[in-house]
Amino acid sequence: MSAGQDEVSAEVDCADRVVIVTGAGRGLGRAHALAFAAAGAKVVVNDLGVSRDGEADSDGPAAAVVAEIEAMGGQAVANGADVADWDQAGAMIQQAIDTFGSLDTLVCNAGFLRDRMLAGMSEEEWDSVTRVHLKGHFAPARHAITYWRDRAKAGDPVVARVVNTSSGAGLMGSIGQGNYAAAKAAIAQLTIQQAAEWGRYGVACNAVAPDARTRMTAGIFYDEDAPAGWDEKDPANVSPLMVWLGSAHCDVTGRVFESTGGQLNVCDGWQHGPVATVGDRRMTVTEAGALVHESIAAAPEPAPVFGAQ
Repeated sequence: MSAGQDEVSAEVDCADRVVIVTGAGRGLGRAHALAFAAAGAKVVVNDLGVSRDGEADSDGPAAAVVAEIEAMGGQAVANGADVADWDQAGAMIQQAIDTFGSLDTLVCNAGFLRDRMLAGMSEEEWDSVTRVHLKGHFAPARHAITYWRDRAKAGDPVVARVVNTSSGAGLMGSIGQGNYAAAKAAIAQLTIQQAAEWGRYGVACNAVAPDARTRMTAGIFYDEDAPAGWDEKDPANVSPLMVWLGSAHCDVTGRVFESTGGQLNVCDGWQHGPVATVGDRRMTVTEAGALVHESIAAAPEPAPVFGAQ
């Protein structure tokens, strides 16, 4: 267990919580599962066991993470569901309830990449990536909220948490990753929507856009080998935030955070910008162009798209 996970365990008690982490066989998901276990949670470790680009891979990463958790004295069970499959996602939620007696936190993290410039992207490359990321967030959460809503309506106090995984690519865009960026942007908005609709049932929903070296980013943004000394891009650096957001201590909802190394920042999504007007009448086409430039001139510059020239 790393020093960071020791600190999570000491500061946040998740001993009574049952947590599902999707895509938890490697990288960020594995780090999150270990951190939740270190904090005392019972963990359902979900991983379909596919390669970086979504192809079949049978090396059983979920079982390996379960073994790690059990070796450190924790409780965990493996799950191999395709989280974007409606029935399999529902069965995963039910497995948590049947195995550990309840479900308290859902961490949606599963995904893969099929990078290509939009002008050359195939229908399959678009569909497969948006499916696993976006539907793979919606389907498990939809089954989870049914469980939590029924409990709330029965008068059973619910202190549930959903933690979604967005990306800097979704918040700012990323050249060559239009499918991934679109899905991750949608996940950020899905989080805000969930928070607005599900707070009445005792469910807080937040998202994290992690900046870390993982199997998906290795060889693209970061070197695969960790540097000597302080490893700012270690996926485990993001996990304390995930654990806090997934714990009963979390008292915020409807927010998206970026996190890397030892830092985080809340993201200030879409806001209404400066208003330019011609008054109480319909604008002309020429005036519309002028108003566009007037409003843009009074607004802050947007963040640049990753990889843009």
